Amino acid sequence: MLHAPVYQSYEDALAAITEISKEQRLVFVIDEYPYLAKAEKSISSRLQHIIDHVWQNGQLFLILCGSSMSFMEYQVLGYESPLYGRRTAQFKLQALTYREVTEFHPGLSFEDQALLYGVTGGIPHYINKLEIETDLDEALREHLFNMSSYLFEEPENLLKQELREPAIYNSVISAIAGGASHSNEISTKVGVESGICAKYLRVLLELGILKKETPIAEKPGKRTIYTIDDNFFRFWYRFIPKNMSAISSGHMEQIYDRAVKQFYSDYMGLIFEKMCRVYLLRYANDLPILLRDAGQWWGTDPKTHKEVQIDIVGTPVDGNEYIIGSCKYKNTPIGADELELLRQYASVFKKGCKFHYYIFSKSGFQPSLLELAKKGEVTLLRIQDIYHE
Repeated sequence: MLHAPVYQSYEDALAAITEISKEQRLVFVIDEYPYLAKAEKSISSRLQHIIDHVWQNGQLFLILCGSSMSFMEYQVLGYESPLYGRRTAQFKLQALTYREVTEFHPGLSFEDQALLYGVTGGIPHYINKLEIETDLDEALREHLFNMSSYLFEEPENLLKQELREPAIYNSVISAIAGGASHSNEISTKVGVESGICAKYLRVLLELGILKKETPIAEKPGKRTIYTIDDNFFRFWYRFIPKNMSAISSGHMEQIYDRAVKQFYSDYMGLIFEKMCRVYLLRYANDLPILLRDAGQWWGTDPKTHKEVQIDIVGTPVDGNEYIIGSCKYKNTPIGADELELLRQYASVFKKGCKFHYYIFSKSGFQPSLLELAKKGEVTLLRIQDIYHE
């Protein structure tokens, strides 16, 4: 039986790795490096010394991995880190797309696949922790709406891991989840000065929990808003706090359908928009224009003085042609009135341009809209269409 070698010190272990690398090409991976660095304060300095004096011209390829973004960015890649300037490359692993998520549970319906993405944000660890067998709702009740489950405490644990004042950051996220979107609204709800609140917002933006949005094709200004970009945080803060009493008393199963499930269509509205934008930018074939970007646009109609919001505006690499899109995650088919509304909104967005209209729907389309699609006036896509070529 083979036994793993035992080393008396880090110096002994690193020396042994050095000897092996003299004879062969060696890939040395330290996973969750922040834990090692916190346990052994001098490890970064030791690695810096051996990289500079021994490994630099050798056959060893060193990979440092870590799930703590703040630690990796500031204490590994940062200017004050002993390892600063020694990396040859760095990768920030992104979440899976909505299509890639289907590889985990291909037997789920398209609607459940979308919800799974809407809950987990494409993080494989969260998908695995849900332990889905056949029923997504059952998995959510057992592995998220349950105080003893891993995922129930995940947002709090992540904030504690990344931040020094998790309670204030929690208040900032809660304020945004509750409808505050402008910095002054958020600071008022949290109860801190706007300048101080800006610091917390900046950190949450760096962590990828929040996103700062401006109407597409416009520069940041007064209409800039903050939203929760991380799907898991967005789902958790939408449904967990308001149902905490039922969760803590163990009654979640009895009220799940009325307190949570019936609101999934509303919750999935913004998620579906995100999926449709990804479809256009990454998966769609034969688009009428070459897209530079796709995002939301909102503004005020000068004629009616009412707010106008377009779910998707696809901007061109060049020229004056745009994709104008609507995304409806409703339980009823979409009618021709939606196309008429899109045309009105497009005229508010820009004058003198050519528009290509796209409507995405979870539940299909009424015959009147299908007829207009046959005439080439609009492109219609159901939820299953964005999952396949």
